[in-house]
Amino acid sequence: MLERPVPAFPPSLRVGTSSFASADWVGVFYPTGTRPEGYLPSYAERFDTVEIDASFYGTPTPKQVENWRTRTPDGFVFAAKVPQAVSHAEVSPESLEELAKFLEVMRGLGPKLGPLLFQFPYIAKGRDAEEWSTGERFRARLASLMEHLPEDLRFAVEVRNDRWIAPPLLDLLRARGIALAFVDYYTMPAMARIAARPESATADFAYVRFLGNHKEMDAMVERKAAAGGRRWDALVQDRTAEVNAWLPALRQLAVRIQRTYVFFNNHYAGHAPASIDLFRTLWNRD
Repeated sequence: MLERPVPAFPPSLRVGTSSFASADWVGVFYPTGTRPEGYLPSYAERFDTVEIDASFYGTPTPKQVENWRTRTPDGFVFAAKVPQAVSHAEVSPESLEELAKFLEVMRGLGPKLGPLLFQFPYIAKGRDAEEWSTGERFRARLASLMEHLPEDLRFAVEVRNDRWIAPPLLDLLRARGIALAFVDYYTMPAMARIAARPESATADFAYVRFLGNHKEMDAMVERKAAAGGRRWDALVQDRTAEVNAWLPALRQLAVRIQRTYVFFNNHYAGHAPASIDLFRTLWNRD
C-alpha cells in the first residue's frame, strides 16, 4: 500500500494544486518519461490533496473515480468542482438530475471525498448593475439549490463579485455549514482582507483558491510557447507580494478552523507546484 506523504504544513492545512494532469509538468514535477496514468500516483507522493477541475465540464465516469481512489494512498483527499450544468444554470429538474448524478459518482471516492465546490459565474456591472451590486437573485437561486444538498457531504461556494460577500450571503451559508471559498482572483481585490475576518468563515472547514488572471496568464504562456518553450513548466510571474498578503489570514484559519484546503492553479503564476513551493517558503520563513 502507498504510504501517506509527510505533511509540509500544519496538520490543519492541506495544500495542493487544481488538477494534476499537465503534460508540461513531466520532467519538472513528474519524473521524465512519466505517462498520464502515472501522474496521480507521482503527485500523491508530494501532496495529500488535489482539486479536480475537469469535473466542472462534466461528471466524471465511475471508472475515473475508481482509478483516482485506487491510485492514491489512504488519507488522500479529493476536492472537485460541481459541473457547470448545475452552477451556471437555473435550478430545474435537469440541473438537479445532473447534480444527483455527480454526487452519486463522487461518492465512489469513499473517505477520500473532500469538499465539492460550486464555482458561480461573475456578473458584470454592464450586464446587470443591480445584480452586480447586490447578488439578490443569486442568493435566491442558491437558497433553492441548497435545499437539494445532502447534509453528509461538504460544500463550498465561490462567487466572483466581492460586493456580494456581506451578511445576507454569509448567514445563508452559515445556516447550512457551507464554506465561502476564498479566492485570489482579479475581480476580488479585497478577498485576503475578507478572509481574515472571523465572520467570513461559515463552516468548520475553509477553502482557498489561488487563481490569478486567466486571460493575462494565457497570453504570457502563449508568448513563451511561441518562443519555443513549454506553457506550464515554470513560474512566469512573481507572486511573492500577493502570497505574503494572504499569510495573516491563512495563519488565522489554520488555527481557528478544523481544516483548511488551499489550492493553486497553473494560471496563478505559470506553474502550480512551484507556486506551492513559494507558499511553503514564505509560510516557514518566520
